[in-house]
Amino acid sequence: MNIDWIAFTPYASLAGGVLIGVAAAMFVLLNGRIAGISGVLGGLLRPEKGDVSWRLAFVLGLVAAPIAYGLFAAVPKPHIDAGWGVLVLAGLLVGVGTRYGAGCTSGHGVCGLSRLSPRSLAATAAFMGAGFVTVFVIRHLLGA
Repeated sequence: MNIDWIAFTPYASLAGGVLIGVAAAMFVLLNGRIAGISGVLGGLLRPEKGDVSWRLAFVLGLVAAPIAYGLFAAVPKPHIDAGWGVLVLAGLLVGVGTRYGAGCTSGHGVCGLSRLSPRSLAATAAFMGAGFVTVFVIRHLLGA
């Protein structure tokens, strides 16, 4: 394994992690809700009265933040070594896993682990393990 030293950004990564942690903590302290993206988005798909505006603002913030960032800094161009079929399949599998795991990586990995939730620890270990195995199989056993 080689480290791409040009793309190695520990300070920016640390700052981003701190911002995510502070935002998740503020969200739970001020609203009493977990900042799990699948739960927030799922609530928009089956709306309840008085519960839509904050969810919509949250999702719009997720979309607006990178756009605002792009106004002040160069946004890196993503390079994805996969076709549309693989991306669609991967997205569907993530969605299925989110339903089976009763939450997503942000809900379990960021918010659940910080609350010392055993269920979130199990879920995070499961999706991280599945990711490790998938990368190993695709890159080393299948040679793709």
